[in-house]
Amino acid sequence: MSHNTFGHLFRVTTFGESHGPALGCVIDGCPPMLPLEAADIQAFLDKRRPGQSRFTTQRQEPDQVKIMSGVFVDESTGRQVTTGTPIALIIENVDQRSKDYSDIKDKFRPGHADFTYEAKYGIRDYRGGGRSSARETAARVAAGAVARKAIPGVRVRGALVQIGPHKIDRDRWDWDEIDRNPFFCPDAEAAKKWESYLDGIRKAGSSIGAVIEIVAENVPAGWGAPIYAKIDSELAGALMSINAVKGVEIGAGFSAAELTGEENADEMRMGNDGNPLFLSNHAGGVLGGLSTGQPIVARFAVKPTSSILTPRRTIDKAGHEADILTKGRHDPCVGIRAVPVGEAMVACVLADQFLRHRGQVG
Repeated sequence: MSHNTFGHLFRVTTFGESHGPALGCVIDGCPPMLPLEAADIQAFLDKRRPGQSRFTTQRQEPDQVKIMSGVFVDESTGRQVTTGTPIALIIENVDQRSKDYSDIKDKFRPGHADFTYEAKYGIRDYRGGGRSSARETAARVAAGAVARKAIPGVRVRGALVQIGPHKIDRDRWDWDEIDRNPFFCPDAEAAKKWESYLDGIRKAGSSIGAVIEIVAENVPAGWGAPIYAKIDSELAGALMSINAVKGVEIGAGFSAAELTGEENADEMRMGNDGNPLFLSNHAGGVLGGLSTGQPIVARFAVKPTSSILTPRRTIDKAGHEADILTKGRHDPCVGIRAVPVGEAMVACVLADQFLRHRGQVG
Protein backbone atom coordinates (compact mmCIF):
# COMPACT_ATOMS: atom_id res chain seq x y z
CA MET A 1 0.00 0.00 0.00
CA SER A 2 1.45 3.33 -1.06
CA HIS A 3 0.82 6.94 -0.02
CA ASN A 4 1.19 6.61 3.76
CA THR A 5 3.49 9.64 3.96
CA PHE A 6 2.63 13.34 4.04
CA GLY A 7 4.75 16.48 4.20
CA HIS A 8 7.82 17.65 2.27
CA LEU A 9 10.61 18.66 4.67
CA PHE A 10 8.72 17.68 7.83
CA ARG A 11 7.62 14.23 6.63
CA VAL A 12 5.41 11.79 8.51
CA THR A 13 4.82 8.15 7.62
CA THR A 14 2.19 6.33 9.66
CA PHE A 15 1.82 2.56 9.99
CA GLY A 16 -0.38 -0.01 11.71
CA GLU A 17 -3.96 -1.23 11.82
CA SER A 18 -6.88 -0.93 14.23
CA HIS A 19 -6.55 -4.50 15.53
CA GLY A 20 -2.87 -5.11 14.88
CA PRO A 21 -0.28 -5.35 17.67
CA ALA A 22 0.69 -1.68 17.39
CA LEU A 23 0.60 1.47 15.30
CA GLY A 24 2.87 4.44 15.04
CA CYS A 25 4.78 6.79 12.80
CA VAL A 26 8.22 7.77 11.57
CA ILE A 27 8.98 11.50 11.42
CA ASP A 28 11.78 12.58 9.11
CA GLY A 29 13.12 16.11 8.79
CA CYS A 30 12.55 17.26 12.35
CA PRO A 31 15.23 19.83 13.26
CA PRO A 32 17.83 18.80 15.87
CA MET A 33 18.22 20.07 19.44
CA LEU A 34 14.50 20.36 20.17
CA PRO A 35 13.64 19.15 23.71
CA LEU A 36 11.45 16.06 23.35
CA GLU A 37 10.23 13.60 25.97
CA ALA A 38 7.50 10.99 25.72
CA ALA A 39 5.45 13.08 28.17
CA ASP A 40 5.39 15.96 25.66
CA ILE A 41 3.64 13.68 23.16
CA GLN A 42 1.49 11.85 25.71
CA ALA A 43 -0.31 15.03 26.74
CA PHE A 44 -1.85 15.32 23.27
CA LEU A 45 -2.56 11.60 22.92
CA ASP A 46 -4.49 11.73 26.18
CA LYS A 47 -6.86 14.28 24.63
CA ARG A 48 -7.68 11.88 21.80
CA ARG A 49 -7.67 8.67 23.89
CA PRO A 50 -10.91 6.64 23.71
CA GLY A 51 -13.12 5.69 26.65
CA GLN A 52 -12.94 9.00 28.53
CA SER A 53 -16.69 9.67 28.52
CA ARG A 54 -19.93 7.97 27.57
CA PHE A 55 -19.92 10.00 24.37
CA THR A 56 -16.95 8.17 22.81
CA THR A 57 -16.07 4.55 22.10
CA GLN A 58 -15.56 2.52 25.27
CA ARG A 59 -12.50 0.78 23.86
CA GLN A 60 -9.93 1.13 26.64
CA GLU A 61 -6.60 2.05 25.08
CA PRO A 62 -4.00 3.80 27.23
CA ASP A 63 -2.25 4.97 24.03
CA GLN A 64 1.12 5.04 25.77
CA VAL A 65 3.72 6.29 23.30
CA LYS A 66 7.31 5.09 23.13
CA ILE A 67 10.09 7.02 21.40
CA MET A 68 12.17 4.41 19.60
CA SER A 69 14.72 6.61 17.85
CA GLY A 70 15.79 10.13 16.96
CA VAL A 71 16.53 11.47 20.47
CA PHE A 72 19.62 11.70 22.68
CA VAL A 73 20.59 13.39 25.93
CA ASP A 74 22.32 16.74 25.43
CA GLU A 75 25.25 16.61 27.84
CA SER A 76 25.39 20.38 28.21
CA THR A 77 21.83 20.61 29.53
CA GLY A 78 21.00 17.06 30.60
CA ARG A 79 17.81 17.23 28.53
CA GLN A 80 16.70 14.72 25.93
CA VAL A 81 16.61 16.41 22.54
CA THR A 82 16.00 15.54 18.91
CA THR A 83 19.08 14.60 16.91
CA GLY A 84 17.86 15.41 13.40
CA THR A 85 17.56 11.73 12.52
CA PRO A 86 14.23 9.93 11.97
CA ILE A 87 12.00 9.85 15.04
CA ALA A 88 10.10 6.57 15.38
CA LEU A 89 7.06 6.51 17.67
CA ILE A 90 5.07 3.41 18.58
CA ILE A 91 1.73 2.96 20.34
CA GLU A 92 0.63 -0.56 21.28
CA ASN A 93 -2.95 -1.78 20.89
CA VAL A 94 -4.07 -3.52 24.06
CA ASP A 95 -7.89 -3.66 23.97
CA GLN A 96 -8.81 -4.78 20.47
CA ARG A 97 -11.77 -7.24 20.25
CA SER A 98 -11.58 -8.77 16.80
CA LYS A 99 -14.38 -11.26 17.54
CA ASP A 100 -16.84 -8.37 17.36
CA TYR A 101 -16.32 -8.36 13.59
CA SER A 102 -16.43 -12.10 12.81
CA ASP A 103 -20.13 -11.98 11.83
CA ILE A 104 -19.55 -9.33 9.17
CA LYS A 105 -16.21 -10.34 7.69
CA ASP A 106 -17.81 -11.23 4.35
CA LYS A 107 -20.24 -8.29 4.25
CA PHE A 108 -19.56 -4.73 3.15
CA ARG A 109 -20.57 -2.17 5.78
CA PRO A 110 -22.39 0.80 4.18
CA GLY A 111 -20.45 4.02 4.68
CA HIS A 112 -17.20 2.19 5.37
CA ALA A 113 -14.21 1.52 3.13
CA ASP A 114 -14.88 -2.24 3.08
CA PHE A 115 -16.01 -2.41 -0.54
CA THR A 116 -13.42 0.00 -1.93
CA TYR A 117 -10.48 -1.71 -0.15
CA GLU A 118 -11.68 -5.09 -1.46
CA ALA A 119 -12.05 -3.65 -4.96
CA LYS A 120 -8.55 -2.15 -4.96
CA TYR A 121 -6.44 -4.73 -3.12
CA GLY A 122 -8.46 -7.93 -3.32
CA ILE A 123 -8.02 -8.33 0.41
CA ARG A 124 -8.99 -6.29 3.46
CA ASP A 125 -8.61 -6.36 7.22
CA TYR A 126 -12.22 -6.53 8.37
CA ARG A 127 -11.28 -6.17 12.06
CA GLY A 128 -12.39 -2.64 12.77
CA GLY A 129 -11.53 -1.53 9.25
CA GLY A 130 -7.81 -2.21 9.56
CA ARG A 131 -5.86 0.62 8.01
CA SER A 132 -9.01 2.63 7.21
CA SER A 133 -9.93 2.83 10.89
CA ALA A 134 -9.77 6.15 12.75
CA ARG A 135 -7.45 4.32 15.15
CA GLU A 136 -4.70 5.32 12.70
CA THR A 137 -5.12 8.94 13.77
CA ALA A 138 -3.39 8.28 17.09
CA ALA A 139 -0.12 8.27 15.15
CA ARG A 140 -1.01 11.62 13.58
CA VAL A 141 -1.63 13.16 16.99
CA ALA A 142 1.77 11.91 18.15
CA ALA A 143 3.40 13.45 15.06
CA GLY A 144 1.55 16.70 15.68
CA ALA A 145 3.05 16.93 19.14
CA VAL A 146 6.53 16.78 17.61
CA ALA A 147 5.54 19.30 14.93
CA ARG A 148 4.60 21.82 17.62
CA LYS A 149 8.17 21.62 18.88
CA ALA A 150 9.40 22.90 15.52
CA ILE A 151 7.10 25.96 15.67
CA PRO A 152 7.07 26.83 19.40
CA GLY A 153 5.78 30.37 18.86
CA VAL A 154 2.66 29.17 17.03
CA ARG A 155 -0.42 28.23 19.02
CA VAL A 156 -2.78 25.66 17.48
CA ARG A 157 -6.15 25.07 19.15
CA GLY A 158 -9.34 23.32 18.09
CA ALA A 159 -12.97 23.27 19.15
CA LEU A 160 -16.16 21.42 18.31
CA VAL A 161 -18.56 24.06 17.01
CA GLN A 162 -21.49 21.96 15.80
CA ILE A 163 -23.03 18.54 16.48
CA GLY A 164 -25.78 17.58 14.05
CA PRO A 165 -27.92 20.68 13.51
CA HIS A 166 -26.91 22.22 16.86
CA LYS A 167 -24.32 25.01 16.65
CA ILE A 168 -22.51 26.98 19.33
CA ASP A 169 -23.22 30.65 20.04
CA ARG A 170 -20.00 32.39 19.00
CA ASP A 171 -20.75 35.28 21.34
CA ARG A 172 -20.18 32.80 24.20
CA TRP A 173 -16.86 31.47 22.83
CA ASP A 174 -14.49 30.72 25.73
CA TRP A 175 -11.29 28.76 25.04
CA ASP A 176 -10.99 27.85 28.72
CA GLU A 177 -14.37 26.10 28.56
CA ILE A 178 -12.98 23.47 26.20
CA ASP A 179 -11.24 21.61 29.04
CA ARG A 180 -14.36 21.65 31.22
CA ASN A 181 -16.65 19.48 29.08
CA PRO A 182 -16.30 16.19 27.15
CA PHE A 183 -16.92 17.80 23.75
CA PHE A 184 -14.02 20.28 23.37
CA CYS A 185 -16.84 22.83 23.18
CA PRO A 186 -16.09 26.56 23.75
CA ASP A 187 -19.74 27.31 24.64
CA ALA A 188 -20.80 26.01 28.06
CA GLU A 189 -24.52 26.26 27.34
CA ALA A 190 -24.21 24.41 24.04
CA ALA A 191 -22.21 21.66 25.74
CA LYS A 192 -25.03 21.06 28.23
CA LYS A 193 -27.59 20.77 25.45
CA TRP A 194 -25.33 18.42 23.51
CA GLU A 195 -25.21 16.01 26.45
CA SER A 196 -28.91 15.18 26.33
CA TYR A 197 -28.97 15.27 22.53
CA LEU A 198 -26.07 12.86 22.15
CA ASP A 199 -27.41 10.60 24.91
CA GLY A 200 -30.49 10.09 22.74
CA ILE A 201 -28.35 9.33 19.69
CA ARG A 202 -26.18 6.90 21.64
CA LYS A 203 -29.07 5.02 23.27
CA ALA A 204 -30.74 4.63 19.88
CA GLY A 205 -27.59 2.91 18.60
CA SER A 206 -27.19 5.62 15.98
CA SER A 207 -24.61 8.33 15.27
CA ILE A 208 -24.34 11.96 14.20
CA GLY A 209 -21.88 14.22 12.39
CA ALA A 210 -20.06 17.34 13.56
CA VAL A 211 -18.03 20.41 12.56
CA ILE A 212 -14.61 21.18 14.06
CA GLU A 213 -12.79 24.51 13.91
CA ILE A 214 -9.01 24.82 14.17
CA VAL A 215 -7.31 28.17 14.86
CA ALA A 216 -3.56 28.72 14.49
CA GLU A 217 -2.30 31.95 16.04
CA ASN A 218 1.04 33.77 15.80
CA VAL A 219 1.81 32.45 12.32
CA PRO A 220 4.07 35.11 10.73
CA ALA A 221 3.12 36.66 7.42
CA GLY A 222 4.62 35.02 4.35
CA TRP A 223 4.54 31.30 5.14
CA GLY A 224 3.37 29.14 2.25
CA ALA A 225 4.14 29.21 -1.45
CA PRO A 226 2.24 30.41 -4.49
CA ILE A 227 0.24 28.23 -6.85
CA TYR A 228 0.90 24.56 -6.02
CA ALA A 229 1.99 24.73 -2.38
CA LYS A 230 -0.51 27.20 -1.01
CA ILE A 231 -0.79 26.96 2.74
CA ASP A 232 -4.58 26.77 2.56
CA SER A 233 -4.58 24.06 -0.11
CA GLU A 234 -2.20 21.93 1.95
CA LEU A 235 -4.27 22.49 5.07
CA ALA A 236 -7.36 21.43 3.14
CA GLY A 237 -5.65 18.29 1.90
CA ALA A 238 -4.34 17.40 5.34
CA LEU A 239 -7.71 17.88 7.03
CA MET A 240 -9.54 16.04 4.26
CA SER A 241 -7.22 13.07 4.78
CA ILE A 242 -8.65 12.55 8.27
CA ASN A 243 -11.08 9.63 8.47
CA ALA A 244 -14.75 10.55 7.92
CA VAL A 245 -14.05 14.15 6.84
CA LYS A 246 -16.32 15.24 3.98
CA GLY A 247 -15.80 19.00 3.80
CA VAL A 248 -13.14 21.63 4.57
CA GLU A 249 -13.32 25.42 4.47
CA ILE A 250 -10.85 28.22 5.22
CA GLY A 251 -11.99 31.46 6.83
CA ALA A 252 -15.48 32.42 5.66
CA GLY A 253 -15.40 29.36 3.42
CA PHE A 254 -18.69 28.58 1.71
CA SER A 255 -20.28 31.57 3.45
CA ALA A 256 -18.10 33.81 1.27
CA ALA A 257 -20.44 32.99 -1.60
CA GLU A 258 -23.12 35.01 0.21
CA LEU A 259 -20.94 38.11 0.68
CA THR A 260 -20.43 41.09 -1.58
CA GLY A 261 -16.95 42.21 -2.53
CA GLU A 262 -17.20 45.06 -0.03
CA GLU A 263 -18.19 42.70 2.77
CA ASN A 264 -15.63 40.01 1.99
CA ALA A 265 -12.56 42.22 1.58
CA ASP A 266 -10.47 42.29 4.75
CA GLU A 267 -9.72 46.01 4.92
CA MET A 268 -6.39 47.17 6.36
CA ARG A 269 -5.03 50.01 8.45
CA MET A 270 -1.63 50.54 10.01
CA GLY A 271 -1.41 49.27 13.56
CA ASN A 272 0.31 51.05 16.44
CA ASP A 273 3.09 48.46 16.31
CA GLY A 274 3.96 49.35 12.72
CA ASN A 275 2.38 46.20 11.30
CA PRO A 276 -0.75 45.98 9.15
CA LEU A 277 -4.01 45.79 11.09
CA PHE A 278 -6.77 43.80 9.38
CA LEU A 279 -10.32 44.89 10.20
CA SER A 280 -11.77 41.43 9.55
CA ASN A 281 -10.57 37.91 8.72
CA HIS A 282 -12.84 36.46 6.06
CA ALA A 283 -9.71 35.09 4.34
CA GLY A 284 -8.94 32.91 7.36
CA GLY A 285 -5.38 34.21 7.59
CA VAL A 286 -4.37 33.24 4.05
CA LEU A 287 -4.12 35.36 0.86
CA GLY A 288 -2.64 34.04 -2.37
CA GLY A 289 -1.66 30.87 -0.56
CA LEU A 290 0.53 32.82 1.90
CA SER A 291 -0.14 33.54 5.56
CA THR A 292 -1.19 37.11 6.38
CA GLY A 293 -0.14 37.14 10.02
CA GLN A 294 -3.75 36.88 11.15
CA PRO A 295 -5.04 33.73 12.84
CA ILE A 296 -5.37 30.88 10.35
CA VAL A 297 -8.89 29.49 10.66
CA ALA A 298 -10.01 26.18 9.15
CA ARG A 299 -13.16 24.13 9.66
CA PHE A 300 -13.94 20.58 8.65
CA ALA A 301 -17.13 18.53 8.63
CA VAL A 302 -17.14 14.94 9.87
CA LYS A 303 -19.83 12.52 8.73
CA PRO A 304 -21.77 10.31 11.19
CA THR A 305 -19.97 7.18 12.34
CA SER A 306 -20.96 4.44 9.90
CA SER A 307 -20.88 1.70 12.55
CA ILE A 308 -24.43 1.71 13.94
CA LEU A 309 -26.79 -0.84 15.46
CA THR A 310 -29.66 -0.11 13.08
CA PRO A 311 -29.83 -2.83 10.38
CA ARG A 312 -28.78 -1.54 6.96
CA ARG A 313 -29.04 -3.09 3.51
CA THR A 314 -25.82 -4.25 1.84
CA ILE A 315 -24.22 -7.03 -0.21
CA ASP A 316 -21.57 -9.61 0.61
CA LYS A 317 -18.37 -10.63 -1.20
CA ALA A 318 -20.29 -13.21 -3.22
CA GLY A 319 -22.69 -10.55 -4.50
CA HIS A 320 -25.65 -11.64 -2.39
CA GLU A 321 -27.94 -9.05 -0.87
CA ALA A 322 -27.94 -8.98 2.92
CA ASP A 323 -28.73 -6.92 6.01
CA ILE A 324 -26.04 -5.81 8.42
CA LEU A 325 -25.61 -4.18 11.82
CA THR A 326 -22.26 -3.43 13.36
CA LYS A 327 -21.52 -4.66 16.86
CA GLY A 328 -18.59 -3.46 18.91
CA ARG A 329 -17.60 -0.20 20.57
CA HIS A 330 -18.00 2.89 18.43
CA ASP A 331 -18.17 6.66 18.79
CA PRO A 332 -21.74 8.02 18.52
CA CYS A 333 -20.03 11.19 17.26
CA VAL A 334 -16.55 10.63 15.91
CA GLY A 335 -16.19 14.40 15.57
CA ILE A 336 -15.45 14.74 19.29
CA ARG A 337 -12.12 12.93 19.16
CA ALA A 338 -11.38 14.49 15.76
CA VAL A 339 -10.57 17.80 17.48
CA PRO A 340 -7.02 16.85 18.60
CA VAL A 341 -6.52 15.09 15.25
CA GLY A 342 -7.37 18.29 13.37
CA GLU A 343 -4.99 20.24 15.60
CA ALA A 344 -2.22 17.74 14.84
CA MET A 345 -2.67 17.91 11.08
CA VAL A 346 -2.61 21.71 11.13
CA ALA A 347 0.54 21.65 13.28
CA CYS A 348 2.26 19.24 10.87
CA VAL A 349 1.39 21.38 7.84
CA LEU A 350 2.63 24.54 9.57
CA ALA A 351 5.89 22.90 10.68
CA ASP A 352 6.48 21.73 7.11
CA GLN A 353 5.61 25.15 5.69
CA PHE A 354 7.94 26.87 8.17
CA LEU A 355 10.90 24.67 7.23
CA ARG A 356 10.26 25.22 3.50
CA HIS A 357 9.89 28.98 4.06
CA ARG A 358 13.17 29.06 5.98
CA GLY A 359 14.86 27.00 3.29
CA GLN A 360 13.88 29.42 0.53
CA VAL A 361 14.15 32.87 2.13
CA GLY A 362 16.31 32.23 5.19
